Amino acid sequence: MMRRFFDPAIWRIILFDQRGCGRSRPHASVRDNTTWHLVSDIEHIREMLDIERWAVFGGSWGATLSLIYAISHPDRAAHLVLRGVFLMEKRELDWFYGGGAGQFWPDQWRRFVSLVPEDEQDDLIAAYARRLFDTPQHEQIRFARAWAAWENALASVRNQGQGGEPNGEYARAFARLENHYFANAGFLEHDGWIRANLDRIAHIPGVIVQGRYDMICPPLSAQLLSAGWPAATLHMIPFAGHALSEPGIAEQLVRSMDRIGYAQGERRRFS
Repeated sequence: MMRRFFDPAIWRIILFDQRGCGRSRPHASVRDNTTWHLVSDIEHIREMLDIERWAVFGGSWGATLSLIYAISHPDRAAHLVLRGVFLMEKRELDWFYGGGAGQFWPDQWRRFVSLVPEDEQDDLIAAYARRLFDTPQHEQIRFARAWAAWENALASVRNQGQGGEPNGEYARAFARLENHYFANAGFLEHDGWIRANLDRIAHIPGVIVQGRYDMICPPLSAQLLSAGWPAATLHMIPFAGHALSEPGIAEQLVRSMDRIGYAQGERRRFS
């Protein structure tokens, strides 16, 4: 499905699973698994495939990682295409795990919070971390499914809070990795690190595709990113949430990739 955003007649499409998830092994592991390991992995893939410069495409955490990679290697990112912007800032985590989004979806929020004792509910990331890492695997899966279900329920406008619980092993990797990165503030030097370093990508053209009703990564982050990055074009999609599958978001991403690809394809093959 991920390949379908790119015309194979124009693009060389390279997909990868980050450490600990998908077909990467060991599964659900957070050992030697930091943002900087992932940036190094992306650069290693580029070097291994002998690609001089490439377009970088990512959504949500993938948008975060794309920005951090481009800031770290601004000479290697020819274009950035980002969806559902997440800047790895404390205010974003406070919104989603501190009750902000829960005010819109109180039933789903109650289910997510209720698994944790009341005296731990002031820091749900830490509370879930204790159960995702310091309990037997069957308990890890139980809490992982609840963690993933909270996010899935809010991913799409069409879900209306009914995202459902994913497969246990998938949920375990999803929840452990997400929690690990959030508990460590993305392994960045300080809060607001991405916006503080936008000058390093000022010359790189970009596309930002954001759902107006994104409950997971609210549009403020996309707006702040756009304001600090003049070379980027922001597309605010009406009646769309966070998910890549939202029709308006998917359509804009395909249009953007076609436009970039056709423009570059006149001169050379582009990765």
